[in-house]
Amino acid sequence: MAREKLILICQSGGEFVSNNDGSLQYSGGEAHAVDVNRGTRFDDLKSEIAELWNCDIKKMSIKYFLPSNKHTLITVSNDKDLQRLIDFYGNSVTADVYIVTRESVSQDVLDMNGSRTNQTVVAESANRISSTPAINFPATPAAASPVVNASPSFTASLAAAAAAAAATLVDDDNTNGTPTSIATPANSTSVIPVGTTDSFTIAADITAPCSPKMVTTSSSPVPAASADDAIFESVGQQKRTASWKFGVNGFSIVSVTDGVGQKICTVSQDTTSNGEDDAGVKKLITLWKNGITGVGQQFSGVHEFRDALRKYSIAHHFMYILKKNEASRATAKCRADGCTWRIHASWVPTTQTFTIKRMNKTHTCGGNIGKCSPSTKNWLASIIRDRLQDSPHYKPKDIADEICRDFGIELNYSQVWRGVENARAQLQGSYKDAYNQLPWFCEKIVETNPGSICNFTTKDDLSFQHLFLSFHASLFGFKNGCRPILFLDSTPLKSKYQEILLIAAAVDGEDSMFPVAFAIVDVENDASWHWFLVQLKSAVSTSRSITFVSDKEKGLKKSVSEIFENAHHGYSIRHLVDNFKKSLKGPYHGDGKSSLVGNLLGAAHSPRLDGFRKCIQRIKNVSSEAYDWVMQSDPECWANSLFKGEQYSQINLKIAETFNNWIVEVRELPIIQKIDAIRCKMMELIYERRVGASDWSTLLIPSKEERLKEEISKIDNFKVLFSSDTMFEVHDNSINVVNIDQWDCSCQGWRMTGLPCRHAIAVFNCIGRNLYDYCSRYFMTESFQLTYSESINPMPNIGKPASKDSSDKDQVHPPRTQRQPKPPPTQPKRKRSRSKGKVQRPLHCSKCKGEGHNRASCKEAS
Repeated sequence: MAREKLILICQSGGEFVSNNDGSLQYSGGEAHAVDVNRGTRFDDLKSEIAELWNCDIKKMSIKYFLPSNKHTLITVSNDKDLQRLIDFYGNSVTADVYIVTRESVSQDVLDMNGSRTNQTVVAESANRISSTPAINFPATPAAASPVVNASPSFTASLAAAAAAAAATLVDDDNTNGTPTSIATPANSTSVIPVGTTDSFTIAADITAPCSPKMVTTSSSPVPAASADDAIFESVGQQKRTASWKFGVNGFSIVSVTDGVGQKICTVSQDTTSNGEDDAGVKKLITLWKNGITGVGQQFSGVHEFRDALRKYSIAHHFMYILKKNEASRATAKCRADGCTWRIHASWVPTTQTFTIKRMNKTHTCGGNIGKCSPSTKNWLASIIRDRLQDSPHYKPKDIADEICRDFGIELNYSQVWRGVENARAQLQGSYKDAYNQLPWFCEKIVETNPGSICNFTTKDDLSFQHLFLSFHASLFGFKNGCRPILFLDSTPLKSKYQEILLIAAAVDGEDSMFPVAFAIVDVENDASWHWFLVQLKSAVSTSRSITFVSDKEKGLKKSVSEIFENAHHGYSIRHLVDNFKKSLKGPYHGDGKSSLVGNLLGAAHSPRLDGFRKCIQRIKNVSSEAYDWVMQSDPECWANSLFKGEQYSQINLKIAETFNNWIVEVRELPIIQKIDAIRCKMMELIYERRVGASDWSTLLIPSKEERLKEEISKIDNFKVLFSSDTMFEVHDNSINVVNIDQWDCSCQGWRMTGLPCRHAIAVFNCIGRNLYDYCSRYFMTESFQLTYSESINPMPNIGKPASKDSSDKDQVHPPRTQRQPKPPPTQPKRKRSRSKGKVQRPLHCSKCKGEGHNRASCKEAS
């Protein structure tokens, strides 16, 4: 039997270690215990864990192993995943989960290779590899060499960087560009000597347990020991100052001036930094730094050369200008005036390669002019793409800060925003091109879900206008198991093209939302709603009189009455209350402002007209303005005592919020993936409710069965008087008349709820009738199961690209974005007006003391 509570042992700060059999084991870190149950929401759990570990909730993910599988980590990303975790460990007291944050090392970054097929070699100033077991950095001879005792995380990052650089270090004499490396056993340790006066030395034990190769170099003008040696370059032959900065959580290199005006580099490490994250960035920079090696280096084409040159300039902190930029040749020079750095490459037909012919490696400008080479959109998109894969909702400002920190490139918000769009297009496809897939997508829906309706329209310029979708499972469930009530609502998709989602939803026997149809339109107005209702009528095609419920402010009453014959239209109580609150301005009397909302709800829910009038009178006693607003809000469209359609006031649906929760994770995806995400949510909802109702054994659904039992318990001492075979008079504290033919009681409880009230139950006990025969069929278990009896079928190959040879009639362009009108100001601007006839004070000159001009226009000579 499953337990009611499961204790999650949340672990973070350690690392996963691979065993001999391929299974994973978590080692190190700390742990906290958190208990969960069936009612725990994923967002609440994630917030609690983020608070325990003091980490950013947007950069955190929760993972766990299956009970019998230690090879694959499972991610918890929503409420359903959390329930699966509880199910998998249903017979256990505890379960281990692992908290992974954005700051954790990313294997994708560590394994990243350059764009070239032949791996790059060391920068031009690297010396011959030495087997001396130390990493030394040159310092100024006149200054004492400082020694920094690095923290374990810092030494780990240096070790990983040194191991990563080993495969790319070569001898100066190695003109063929063949990589040279020194192999050392895994888990080897190099101890750096401390106290030397001719070099800048970091005293630390460097261990690289995951790298089979490690290399160390002796003291040299330009060391090649770490993955980002430019960080530690002192004033040498290229005269570069170390100004790299990795932010508050990473180490930074600052310039320190000694007594004789020379500079040495010191390393600072924050105690809370994560060296593993910086190690991945440093390795990437090392690859870029070694992307240009010198004369004779070959590339597959000019695009590969330009890409390597761009990354080379970013890693070496300088900007360049392409003097020649052609398909057969390219020449670049340092942007600084007078600098001699220059490179020229051209196409060699005999070898079919783009080869460097000339290169002057020396920067006479100092090599660091404060800003890096400007990034191209493809480069920026590739950098942002890696970050979006880890955190899909990364904010552009945070991305800009990271790029500035990691690469020294300053980007404004619009540049990063465009880069995010390009990166998302590479990850999920182009948002613009996705509209061309709509014809194929609609055909695919109807093909995989027969009986479904999917229509879309375009404007004269082929720009997207409307798309309507209703699945057969939804239409069948509404026709056969739901009350004839449809709630209408809308919500913005908050995407690039500002589409609006229109929704029509019913309620099942449990008063839960049952989605019937939805549409995506370019703009929400009377025309788009009218089109949606026309499509809805064609899809529903029922003879029942349907009650529509919507926000009064949307003004749908006229369209509903025009399109649906014999339909009723009511106002959403929730929206009505919200609008009522906004209209309240005072002054208030009697019970005060706090009583107004309660009286409005009382007027809406009161089954009798006298109860409605009492509540309205109370509102009038407090505020005459509030009373006037209520009486002008069409009470016949929201008050139970006046409304002629299907009763709904006890139902409080949040349709827009539900759909917003469904698409919150896919707002930035193209329209096809967005629609399919809604389809998946609807498919899961129907399946889960069908499975949940499969073992119900009562005639009524459980919630209605309990409510009926409560009414039965209240019929003691009721006196029933017979008037006829169908009319009865029931006495308790009051007298009520029951008509069993019309399913009506003067208390209005039977009509309001669809279940016999206590007075009707007392009558059935006297005449021996089965009370279940007088319950609404929509509350029967059979009807509920019929509502969810049909399934929404899966759709394969959603990411299929649009056919390039499609005809012009299949072309669909994105909707034209329309600037939303600004809301009216809360306080009207006061216009300055001048009264007619008012004499204005004349100007006086402070120089000549005259009138009619000032000092600036004075013509008197000084």
